[in-house]
Amino acid sequence: MFDRHFAVWPENLPHHLTIPETSLCTNLDVSALRYPEKPAIIYYDHTITYRELKRQVDALAGYLQTLGVDKGDRVLLYMQNAPQFIIGYYAILRANAIVVPINPMNRTAELEHYLEDTQATVTLAAQEVFANIVPLIGTRQLRHVIVASYSDYIDPQTDLDLPAEVRAPAQPLQTEGAIAWRDAIDAGKTPGELLVGPDDLAVFPYSSGTTGAPKGCMHTHRSVMATCVHGVAWRSGGGSEGIILSTLPYFHVTGMQGAMNAPIYTGACIVLMTRWDRRTAATLIQRYQVTSWTNIVTMAIDLLSDPEVESFDLSSLQNIGGGGAAMPEAVSDKLFKLTGLRYIEGYGLSETIAATHINPAEKPKKQCLGIPVFDVDSRVIDQETGKELGVGEVGEIISHGPQIFQGYWNRPEETEKAFIELDGKPFFRTGDMGYYDEEGYFFIVDRVKRMINASGFKVWPAEVESLMYRHPAIQECCIISAPHERRGETVKACVVLNAKDKDNVSEDDIITWCKNEMAAYKVPQIVEFRDELPRSPTGKVMWRALQEQEWATNESAS
Repeated sequence: MFDRHFAVWPENLPHHLTIPETSLCTNLDVSALRYPEKPAIIYYDHTITYRELKRQVDALAGYLQTLGVDKGDRVLLYMQNAPQFIIGYYAILRANAIVVPINPMNRTAELEHYLEDTQATVTLAAQEVFANIVPLIGTRQLRHVIVASYSDYIDPQTDLDLPAEVRAPAQPLQTEGAIAWRDAIDAGKTPGELLVGPDDLAVFPYSSGTTGAPKGCMHTHRSVMATCVHGVAWRSGGGSEGIILSTLPYFHVTGMQGAMNAPIYTGACIVLMTRWDRRTAATLIQRYQVTSWTNIVTMAIDLLSDPEVESFDLSSLQNIGGGGAAMPEAVSDKLFKLTGLRYIEGYGLSETIAATHINPAEKPKKQCLGIPVFDVDSRVIDQETGKELGVGEVGEIISHGPQIFQGYWNRPEETEKAFIELDGKPFFRTGDMGYYDEEGYFFIVDRVKRMINASGFKVWPAEVESLMYRHPAIQECCIISAPHERRGETVKACVVLNAKDKDNVSEDDIITWCKNEMAAYKVPQIVEFRDELPRSPTGKVMWRALQEQEWATNESAS
């Protein structure tokens, strides 16, 4: 067991935490029983109590069961942050089914894969993305889509600046198989017996890899509960009186755990935003005395760049942190000057349902993953030989702990490759290259996988390539990262066109096409036409050579 970090372990915290032997649904039941009239969600000044939250969850769960949703079925949850996401998430679990959270930026072509992979018959979708899934209703096994309009949960008296999709009134539904959210709730159905326990599957966040096809990470109620409980224990202000500003997307595990499941576990209040807006965020922190805010670096940078930020009272904040990309030291120092708080960085993956490592609040290190949290055993190994490495030696980070997933849905071979046995225990191979220092803090240096990190959004080149190959003029393409002043890195496509299209298709044409076919953060910001792509002796495209050439060219030009 790796224990080097125990010397800097937070005072008054045990090394071991016992995880509740219950389902996630029980967390809501308990909080609703304890705090029925306490605000569970504040959504642009509209309050939903724990009693009302549970009532709507139960009603929707009962309705899902009338549509045929049964134990172990997968249900897609396709929307931005809103009360309906929280209600839908817990309703799916209460119906004994499995939540499949989908990035709302995904388009029809991308949704095809999720439906095919999960065999979902029901989807919960927001009104503004409903058109993307309409062509798929009835084409496979998908039969019903429950459509939510965010404005149903808005306080008409609010003075906050609302995003367009939040202001939009509910539109009439004329598509066969489409059901209005309000109609589903107002049907007043009662769910059957809760049949799921800690070791039943609960959530499938999807993670892509070098194969290009996103893979469902199978998480049980127990593994989801683990990082939920860990996060609450690690953070100050994490009890029932905590007030959590929720700005990270719930389809992603960091937002899902830190700003939804953890507050519901403790009976805290969620102050919820659908879209990031720095002025609205500062107003909400001041208005509701927010105690905790988990974010990505770009949000913190944007808040600090507001010339009016110092006019807001942010003194209620007790902790600020996040992950996804390293926090620049200068930004961390500016945030500390404004709030008196150090930015607490952490590290986790979809396969670990959020953090395996977090910096101790009393002794954080900058641009550091942190130390292994409760019951997590992390090591660094030689990627090729599997030999364990020592202090300062760079290798692949591996982890064993209660939050590790059960494997990839329908992919036994990839599941087997994702684990290695050490000291008689299975360790998850993160694919991230890093090292640990003398005190047991972990640092990342490189990625084995071809991932592009654009403002915290993870872009998997093989997935983008597979979508781009649908373009009739593209003969071959290779996706690499390019340096970007604001995003850190961005997406670049090296494209070989078919001979007959070379004079008819422009770089802008390719970009415009991509905008209609994939989520905005995946769209190549740069397209470079080439006569051919470099290949290895075995015929494989040498993406690494293109990658290194791109960054070297930019460095020499700067």
